[in-house]
Amino acid sequence: MPDGPVLWGRPLTSRASGVYVVELAEPTPRAPIEMDRIGRWIERRPELKVDGARPTGRILLARLASLWLPAETILYVGATTGSVGGRVLAMAHHVLGDRRPHPDGQWLHTLVGIDRARVWWAETDATDEYLDAIFEAFGEGAAERASAPGGVIEGRPAGASFMPWANTRRQTGERQAHGITGAIAPDDREPAPPTHVVEVPSGDADGARLEERGTGTARRGLRPGGAPPPPRRVPVRERPSAARRATPSTPSTPARRDAAARAARIEAVPMTADALGRLEAELHELTQVRRPGVVARIKAAREHGDLKENAEYQAAREEQSFLEGRVRLLEERKRHAVVVEDVVTGRVALGSVVVVESDGETFTYSIVGTTDADPSAGRISTASPVGAALVGAVAGSEVEVRTPRGAARYRVVEVR
Repeated sequence: MPDGPVLWGRPLTSRASGVYVVELAEPTPRAPIEMDRIGRWIERRPELKVDGARPTGRILLARLASLWLPAETILYVGATTGSVGGRVLAMAHHVLGDRRPHPDGQWLHTLVGIDRARVWWAETDATDEYLDAIFEAFGEGAAERASAPGGVIEGRPAGASFMPWANTRRQTGERQAHGITGAIAPDDREPAPPTHVVEVPSGDADGARLEERGTGTARRGLRPGGAPPPPRRVPVRERPSAARRATPSTPSTPARRDAAARAARIEAVPMTADALGRLEAELHELTQVRRPGVVARIKAAREHGDLKENAEYQAAREEQSFLEGRVRLLEERKRHAVVVEDVVTGRVALGSVVVVESDGETFTYSIVGTTDADPSAGRISTASPVGAALVGAVAGSEVEVRTPRGAARYRVVEVR
């Protein structure tokens, strides 16, 4: 049974794990978003973009408003394995654009009158399971009400899910199709200083013995006969190098890693037209066939009883997590795909079909990008040993491929 309600920003009595819901007292046909808050948000986050472009305040406001569900009162649902009271209080004190104290539900801070919203909560150890159940119940009801006239706002992004308005993702991996990126500061926390283990005799400090320091103090703790005790293992923190001490303004390692990861994600993904077709076919299969099937199994398993001990439910949830991860990967590849046009030059290149001969056997390979490689189907990538060796070859050429089993020679019979 739920506890509450309390007004948004007021302290909650619960310090246990559980789920919580933020809701309006009644539905409102339009999102009460304040333009001044949107403007400050954009100023705080220079990296913020909508559909890959730097937005004006009106563009960002319009995108947020298009996701509003006029018939719904629930704005956000969440869960925590820590303190429900602590989590909700941290959310109430969050500043738009900051990652800490907690970034979830930050869209709530764009709303006028959010201090009149109510918070309900329920304590449970099965936080993920019951959060998933709340999402499913909300989605089913919201989808039904959205089919009525005026159930959705004009301009709603294609593929947008029926989630509470301030939720941008589910714990199973599904993300709202809002098109907003760079809205939260990157995670620039420094990791714990690395440690290593060294062997030092007992009584040493930083590896320097008392006798070597010139104190004249007789060393204690020696064994009979003057033998020192055996060395012990002592963890010692690594000291920063002179270069790091001399350049305090150098970006932190996590920041560099984060920037490198972002750069890697937006690199172009070269692929053939056939490869793009296969990608789109798999994406359609996952989203239009397998996803509804998994959702149906989760719904059926939920009806069997306690979610915490429900093996069928856990298996369906795990399958959903893998499925959504694959969907995100394919969508990312498609977003950055660059289709290589078929150009007949007589030389092996990306998109070529090449017939080769080796040790009296004939093989036919399609040269594809790294994301479409499937050697069992005859598709090898330009980064594979054989593919890399064949690139640039012409009919009649002989190439040598070095493999872990030794060198192999291929003669190019035909390139098409």
